[in-house]
Amino acid sequence: MDNLYLYINLLTLSAPLLLSFDKKVAFFKQWKYLFPAIFIMGVFFIAKDVIFAATEIWGFNDRYLIGFRMLGLPIEEWMFFLVVPYAIVFIYACLVVYVKKDVLAKIHRPFFVILSIVLIGVGLFYYDRLYTSVVFIITALLLLYNVYKKQPWLSYFLLAYLVSLIPFLIVNGALTGYFTEEPIVWYDNSHNLGIRILTIPIEDTVYSLLMMLMTVQLMEWLKEKY
Repeated sequence: MDNLYLYINLLTLSAPLLLSFDKKVAFFKQWKYLFPAIFIMGVFFIAKDVIFAATEIWGFNDRYLIGFRMLGLPIEEWMFFLVVPYAIVFIYACLVVYVKKDVLAKIHRPFFVILSIVLIGVGLFYYDRLYTSVVFIITALLLLYNVYKKQPWLSYFLLAYLVSLIPFLIVNGALTGYFTEEPIVWYDNSHNLGIRILTIPIEDTVYSLLMMLMTVQLMEWLKEKY
């Protein structure tokens, strides 16, 4: 289907955007913090994406694209870095409001420390697999920083990330070819571990974690400052 990547972006955004005006969550009131956070995160991710696409660590199937590109990236990929962070931070905001008990308060810090150690170990061992090493090590360092700072939002962040894995499997499954003859986004397996969840490289779960973590951290920092 032509323009499939665009349709996936629009469907991903539709429900969170419409529900942003729910009176209890009132997510639209956080836009003044959220959009600057997404912009800053996006600068980092798009820069990395441009490099990875140029070196063919991954790429995009023109069969499912509009055809317009900027810096070598399809316009749909630029949209992705607005749509997906918006949707997953919306999940975080909803859980903060509706889940009164902080169910992961006692386990989130040891969980993130252990996860970070594993990510650093794997990233260093597979240092030549650039998708794995770059994403794993950066994610681990940012997690350890936030654990060290004892961020009060970190346990709800973990809960939101775990919940976000459900739509993640659908959206990333669609992008990596679970529902189509060919993937929209393809990967050079010499730069990843070759481990897939259905059609999704396992690195994508960490990639999503990093994108969500950077956005939430920046948003919460902006709330404190302004």
